[in-house]
Amino acid sequence: MSKLKIGMVVGSNSKQSINRKLAEGLARLIQDQADVTFIDIGHLPLYNRDFDGTPEFKPFDELKAQVRNCDGLLFITPEHNRSIPAPLKNALDGLSRPYGQAAWNGIPAAVIGTSPGGPATSMAQQHLRNVFVFLDMPTMQQPEGFVRWSDDLIDAQGNIGPASHDFLNKYMSHFLAWVRKHPKQ
Repeated sequence: MSKLKIGMVVGSNSKQSINRKLAEGLARLIQDQADVTFIDIGHLPLYNRDFDGTPEFKPFDELKAQVRNCDGLLFITPEHNRSIPAPLKNALDGLSRPYGQAAWNGIPAAVIGTSPGGPATSMAQQHLRNVFVFLDMPTMQQPEGFVRWSDDLIDAQGNIGPASHDFLNKYMSHFLAWVRKHPKQ
């Protein structure tokens, strides 16, 4: 069986993002089973429907091609004010336009995230799942990935630390199985 093509979308633009660190650690967990591409959303302009069909829409079109090349998508997101970070919502909206030409349709997805707080990124993940329903993305429901950040979550080499390794390895195994079970349409 050929390797799956997995796109990882990090909901934060911060260079110090703990969610980016988590995403890189998760990518290492599956590097023998999947080819991982990071879908960079940081350069996108603020979406405006007046862009549809104009040169200003080009950054969205370029990302659409990258997304459509994926067998599955993993969204790794922080929580901003109990919801989805603005750059992530902007990317979801822009790549769903113009109407009828969404890049997301039918691609299996999962969501995970980390935060120092107790509930981690649970509210952002729930809001993101609601958006996925509209975008027609079959979304893995279990296991959920509410990961509390600690300094030992990721080791100095960028690997998942021992305290979380088994859970996150299982999470990623479930995600890859989900993608295989729900081939994109």
